[in-house]
Amino acid sequence: MTVTLDRAPVTYPGPPKLDREQLRRAQQDTLDTPRMKYSLLAQLMFKPVDILYGKQGSFTKFAMLEIIARVPYQAWERMGYWAVHRFRTRSALARRVHERIVEARADQDNEQFHLLIMEDLIDRQGLRRNWLLHRVAPWLIAFFYYHVSWALFLIYPKASYRLNAEFEDHAEHSYMTFVAENPDLDFVPDPGTYAAEYGRYRSVADLLRQVGHDERVHKLDSLEAMREPRIR
Repeated sequence: MTVTLDRAPVTYPGPPKLDREQLRRAQQDTLDTPRMKYSLLAQLMFKPVDILYGKQGSFTKFAMLEIIARVPYQAWERMGYWAVHRFRTRSALARRVHERIVEARADQDNEQFHLLIMEDLIDRQGLRRNWLLHRVAPWLIAFFYYHVSWALFLIYPKASYRLNAEFEDHAEHSYMTFVAENPDLDFVPDPGTYAAEYGRYRSVADLLRQVGHDERVHKLDSLEAMREPRIR
């Protein structure tokens, strides 16, 4: 039997890719926009990171942050599969939950490319990585963040979305500020290692601006999700 759906499946290709001028405007918009008012929980996450990796941005610090950035989306995807099973007899609701799963997976993929890009830039610069600081510590922080995101989503989803929005806002400003403080990056060509999957840019500065803009899109998506009615 053939089943015909009334609409095409929803896909999430990721945040839009911007051209050079759009990237420069996006950076300035970020720099002109105050940071969110971070919750105590968010501050408790940011403070140890600044102590361990320094307040200034760096490729090694960004790589560590990108390991953590995927975590909420993984937690939401896991909860989504549980919700689909629970609501599988309610077609409209099950479809809505499935669409959120697809979106969470797409966001994970986007954050994964951010990590791969940072690791590639680290390797090209020959930067040294400490096993404890760049392997063990990120895993421990990600483990904590995952369970916090999972628990918050189970109890009060809006709090989980809010925490992710704060994390993404922090990342957005970190990338854009780093580019502003390192104008020489505008003269370093984008190596294009992941150009086929992520796009090719004129410089490393533009590549980082795109990453920063991605984080803004993730932030706005989380803030929008806070306004949606809770799944019951």
